Amino acid sequence: MTSDHSARVAVLVSGRGSNFEALHHALQSTPDIPAHIVGLISDQPQALALEKARHLGVPAEIIDATAHESKAAFEHALIGALSALAPDWIVLAGFMRVLTADAIEPFAGRMINIHPSLLPKHRGLHTHQKVLAAGERQHGASIHFVTAELDGGPVLSQVRMAVDQSDDATSLAQRLLPLEHHLMRATVALLATDDVKCANGKITINGHELLQPLQLGHGLDDRGQWLDQPSGR
Repeated sequence: MTSDHSARVAVLVSGRGSNFEALHHALQSTPDIPAHIVGLISDQPQALALEKARHLGVPAEIIDATAHESKAAFEHALIGALSALAPDWIVLAGFMRVLTADAIEPFAGRMINIHPSLLPKHRGLHTHQKVLAAGERQHGASIHFVTAELDGGPVLSQVRMAVDQSDDATSLAQRLLPLEHHLMRATVALLATDDVKCANGKITINGHELLQPLQLGHGLDDRGQWLDQPSGR
């Protein structure tokens, strides 16, 4: 994405929309990030994110899966709503539906998802419980490109945190959430300012292949800068 263009970001949510709200505030308060949210879509009519979007002046739309006769019909409506927003990037932020390849294809390489684990560990639900059950000492969140494989697309960025002996699933989730917000801000800044591509299972940034996920605070700073990018940019 070139710096003279403000990236158009669409957000898909199913619940409270905390990552959406934090991203909106970050983009509004950081004018040097050339990105703005053009719309929010929820598959849940009662999602708290819808009210947040309206309060923030972000266009919000409901595409209710239960109101469609089939998954294909739901995804057709979703594709239409997303296409109308003409997004450069689509962010799945707590969107709890697994999309088929047909729904992803029109936006391939432009759709990312935030997941509360250090992928490829612990795909799917209940990640905090899984970390504790495995006795792991590190937890975190990942942002990956969306494919038809559940939480299986190439991972772009991650944030890590230590697991305390006193942690339970609730405290892990609470402590991770603000780190998710920072990761989302930094990653969207990177997408808006650098030439990030995902194709054939590989990610490139400014023509350089990404060999491992960027780590917030190490390989990726809060402004979305790739700190250890190879020379020759």
